[in-house]
Amino acid sequence: MPAIARRSLFGFAVAFACPLCNRAMATAAPAEFGYSGEDGPEHWGDLSPDYRVCGMGTQQSPIDLTGAVKARLEHLQIDYKKAPLRVWNNGEYILTNVPAGSTVKVGSGTYKLLQFHFHHPSEHHVDGKVFAMEAHFVNQAADGSFCAIGVFIMLGKDNSVLGPIVKAMPSQPGPDTPVPGITVDPMGLIPTNRAYFRYMGSVTTPPCPETVTWVVFRTPIEASSDQIERYAALFPMDARPLQPTNRRVILESSG
Repeated sequence: MPAIARRSLFGFAVAFACPLCNRAMATAAPAEFGYSGEDGPEHWGDLSPDYRVCGMGTQQSPIDLTGAVKARLEHLQIDYKKAPLRVWNNGEYILTNVPAGSTVKVGSGTYKLLQFHFHHPSEHHVDGKVFAMEAHFVNQAADGSFCAIGVFIMLGKDNSVLGPIVKAMPSQPGPDTPVPGITVDPMGLIPTNRAYFRYMGSVTTPPCPETVTWVVFRTPIEASSDQIERYAALFPMDARPLQPTNRRVILESSG
């Protein structure tokens, strides 16, 4: 991956550390990192003092969601609104920023949706199974805490929400760009079956802060081979390898 792209690989971390920064290209230049070679995931912790937790943390993400404990978890109340489509190739993945107004309630906490983006292949696994892609919805509460929602994407029928996103994807990293005349409905990327896993983890890119409540739906959504292949052509691999669970408890709701 060219250096200009890797210098932009800060989207997810910026979204967590600085919610307002995810609406434009970051002006600071974080240490470059990638998904292979000398700046690949196994070296992230050594690339910068700011990235040390990537190598030393004990609650890193993603993980294999296996051995989950069944629990009576609260139902998620997801209220994501339709919005004008914006597409950002930040060099790491394709990201869609959203305006204020979309929320998710988890128990007594309410989180505001900031953005959603994609990884190829999936970062989380389920009992060792990997999926074609994974969507991440980044949500923040008023107290600064975060909830990330993961949705697996499997090969299947054409996805009406993903379609216009992959068609508008810039082939090179650049600024956040509006797509005239196109709206996107994030709810179309949320599975009907809301059974989910929950665990405490981290951002999956440097600086890997361990500040995230992860909610990952068990049931995948579908996308066509053309849609998946279009994304894969830009990002053949932008998934961090699995991290040790380290005695963390993984909970699974009943639906």
